[in-house]
Amino acid sequence: MRLYFQKMTGAVMMNALRGSGIKPEKPASLLLQPSSQDTADFHSTFGKDLLSTCCVLELSVPLAVPYLDKPPTPLHFYRDWVCPSRPCIIRNALQHWPALQKWSLPYFRATVGSTEVSVAVTPDGYADAVRGDRFVMPAEHRLPLSFVLDVLEGRAQHPGVLYVQKQCSNLPTELPQLLPDLESHVPWASEALGKMPDAVNFWLGEAAAVTSCRLGVQGSEHDGLPPPVPLPSIPCPRAFFLLAVHKDHYENLYCVVSGEKHFLLHPPSDRPFIPYEMYTPATYQLTEEGTFKVVDEEAVEKVPWIPLDPLAPDLARYPSYSQAQALRCTVRAGEMLYLPALWFHHVQQSQGCIAVNFWYDMEYDLKYSYFQLLDSLTKASGLD
Repeated sequence: MRLYFQKMTGAVMMNALRGSGIKPEKPASLLLQPSSQDTADFHSTFGKDLLSTCCVLELSVPLAVPYLDKPPTPLHFYRDWVCPSRPCIIRNALQHWPALQKWSLPYFRATVGSTEVSVAVTPDGYADAVRGDRFVMPAEHRLPLSFVLDVLEGRAQHPGVLYVQKQCSNLPTELPQLLPDLESHVPWASEALGKMPDAVNFWLGEAAAVTSCRLGVQGSEHDGLPPPVPLPSIPCPRAFFLLAVHKDHYENLYCVVSGEKHFLLHPPSDRPFIPYEMYTPATYQLTEEGTFKVVDEEAVEKVPWIPLDPLAPDLARYPSYSQAQALRCTVRAGEMLYLPALWFHHVQQSQGCIAVNFWYDMEYDLKYSYFQLLDSLTKASGLD
């Protein structure tokens, strides 16, 4: 049994090292390679138990997301949170931002109302999510921010659900007038990480924005698609805007300026229990009649995505998910969430929630290699 494990882990570690860009000291030909019989024995003997044991021994995963009453020093942030890959909510980190007192829908209307911004539009609130056998991305429209505010306040109507969420540093590129109201980076995080943020993103939308698994929303009977499962436990005056489950290769500092965000988190060590399936990528298109159609992306291969709804998981279809341990937390106005790179996340928001996040590119170090190893072991053991 030990020999099977040595062979299997050696081969999988090679794949993980190749994927991480790390050059192994010994060539692959010198490593023991498992035979087909080795692989079968490994799977049948202890493949799933091994993965479960690895996850149980993941010591850095907290039972709950802890709160800090003030921003940490760069040394403490790096030592206590970044290195062990532990999330935390930081209070009193934004008190000096003018945005905390100034930003509101009326302020945006007066200050940047005439500015056109990129807006994601979907028929029912699902963005970057699985619909049937498709991975569907939202339509993207350029609209005056004042019109988006009218929709949020119920003064105007627009087909589907709107969300300002373009994640390519849209704050400095599309709304530079707002930059004096906050810092361009998080100084103690920039010092700890040794770099400036790669992106600063602005978020404004309707209730229950989600980043994690596929979520249920109130669907439209005119969108031509099967209606998704509603979420009765989440009150919402209109359709939800949702993003499918995913992880990011960024250290994420998520700052809520107004309203609140509700996070469901999974550590990277839960990867064996989170399913992936392959889907044809597609995009929503809004027709002149105000309806939506799904258009496949041309000459694009299928993409892996997470089909599971973490709020109402289908455990008959995905029984392994019952072993995952989700962390839930709420980030309120004036608070900042540190979300480590590679953590799976699912986010919902209050109506008209205003937020800014700073993305710092992750270091492709041992933690990244660990996740690559875990991902490879998950696939090799047939859990995926």
